[in-house]
Amino acid sequence: MHDYLVSLLLGVVEGLTEFLPVSSTAHLRITESFLGIDLASGYWKMYSIVIQLGAILAVPLYFRKRITESLRTFPRGIRGDKTWLTHPLSLVGIAFVCTAVPSLLLTKVIGHNLEKLSVMAWSLIIGGVLMWLIDYYYGAPVTPHPTQSIEDVGIGQAIWVGCCQVLSAVFPGTSRSMATIAAGQMAGMSRAAALEFSFFLAMPTMAAAVVYDLYKSFHVKPGGAEIGAAPASAHEWLVLAIGFVVSFLVALGVVHWFMRWVRRRGFWPFAIYRIAAGVLVLWWAARA
Repeated sequence: MHDYLVSLLLGVVEGLTEFLPVSSTAHLRITESFLGIDLASGYWKMYSIVIQLGAILAVPLYFRKRITESLRTFPRGIRGDKTWLTHPLSLVGIAFVCTAVPSLLLTKVIGHNLEKLSVMAWSLIIGGVLMWLIDYYYGAPVTPHPTQSIEDVGIGQAIWVGCCQVLSAVFPGTSRSMATIAAGQMAGMSRAAALEFSFFLAMPTMAAAVVYDLYKSFHVKPGGAEIGAAPASAHEWLVLAIGFVVSFLVALGVVHWFMRWVRRRGFWPFAIYRIAAGVLVLWWAARA
């Protein structure tokens, strides 16, 4: 299959799965494996991370009014009861730091697991089971939620969500959105609050991941931890650009649909899908 068509397909996969709690990284890497791409390839590792930024750019566009309002009211907040430390933007920063530091220390593990289909499969299955249980016990509309909106999120909740997000980096297949949304629900957030905080946290998290990956790709030191490899030709840059743009366009539509779906119906269909997909990948890996 031509590289441009492959990139188009992978861009669609990324755009569809980045904000759904099914793990975009796992779906990209599994699709690459199905297409015969070498999972150990530095270029395709880098590609899988960079095109996620294309999808993430759909978030500031979708939440542009909410982001503008948060910036305008910083640090007092919309209700005027916040500080430099407790404003939602500050809490997103705190959660990001709680993710970034451990992830930086575990760079070698992250790069190694991006090559292992078995890790992705079990992460899909275990994450699906946990998501189903958490949404059942914490996500029901009749369940009282102390935190109804992102304006009510506390420092402890932000730290907890940020720490749980590390799991999605170390174990591809866990899903960043699943880890953060489920963690938020366990910490007392409503579905809507957990979803919005997850989306806001996605912006600095994925931007930093892409910048770091590009830096490591262009500055590989002997014996250093290599996550990816920089494009070596104009052709590879164009392949990357196609995936980036397609993922952005597809993700823009998915964000709008997902926000409406989750508020009404919860996460159980995605949990079932994760379990089924994980079993299928285990079978595929055993055959391969």
